[in-house]
Amino acid sequence: MIRDAFDAWMRSEIEAVEAALQRFVPAETPGGLGVAMRYGVLDGGKRLRPLLVLAACAAVNSGSETSASRRAMLREASLRAACAVELIHAYSLVHDDMPCMDNDVLRRGKPTVHVRFGEAQAMLAGDAMQALAFEVLTPDEAVVAPALQAQMVRLLARAAGHDGMAGGQAIDLASVGLPMSEASLQDMHRRKTGALLQASVLMGAHCGEPGGMARRALAGYGAAIGLAFQVIDDILDVTQGSEVLGKTAGKDADANKPTYVSVLGLDGARERAHALVGEARSALASSGLADVAWLGLLAERVIHRDC
Repeated sequence: MIRDAFDAWMRSEIEAVEAALQRFVPAETPGGLGVAMRYGVLDGGKRLRPLLVLAACAAVNSGSETSASRRAMLREASLRAACAVELIHAYSLVHDDMPCMDNDVLRRGKPTVHVRFGEAQAMLAGDAMQALAFEVLTPDEAVVAPALQAQMVRLLARAAGHDGMAGGQAIDLASVGLPMSEASLQDMHRRKTGALLQASVLMGAHCGEPGGMARRALAGYGAAIGLAFQVIDDILDVTQGSEVLGKTAGKDADANKPTYVSVLGLDGARERAHALVGEARSALASSGLADVAWLGLLAERVIHRDC
């Protein structure tokens, strides 16, 4: 029964995120830029990051007594955070796929943005999506409290910048063809992939008032899930075809990039992924929160991705 309820919750929340993204991402822009933006972010992807935002928000507010107006504000804040983190994720994919980065032609089962619209338009679309993410997070103060806006902007900016996603990508590009220890690989992916997933959890948690113990537990959960997601991604890259992945399979091996499979082997990578999900579950158990069921089931979805 709980899995049926989870599936229903997930479908409902994905529909809400899609509707909000349709509203936030403009179609009418100078030079057709909005068309490229919408192509890059709408109707595709697993929406794991938005779901983590919304599940964390639900967890920290479970059983709390709040007014209808505050519930509405927190819902609006969490939905905007969910969209903002997806916009950052989508912009990063647009830029990562470009010839100057990973030079890929397939993403989410369709031609990448630069293939469809050209490199210049793809660069601008990514830039505009990044800016839009922070615009979405900062509506009029009557919609979302200014203090909460500031907290979420801070979390997202740090996750996306030099100490997070962008820094991890820089390490990735500098590491092609070089040997890498597991510790160095973990540091790279903690930044490149893990930081944004962890920020998704923490942004959702800030749409409430978790105590210090809960906040630390959710940070640990997010860190573990972030690394587990990347380990599974590395496994799928060598075990599944492009038609399943929706992107070009085997690209990391062809580019001689270090991965969890190249460093640990396939069985070792699988063991590492399961251990990380175990860490995530343990973190949830220590949170003291009354209901973390959706976060726990999202952890299972990370590990069970046809690997």
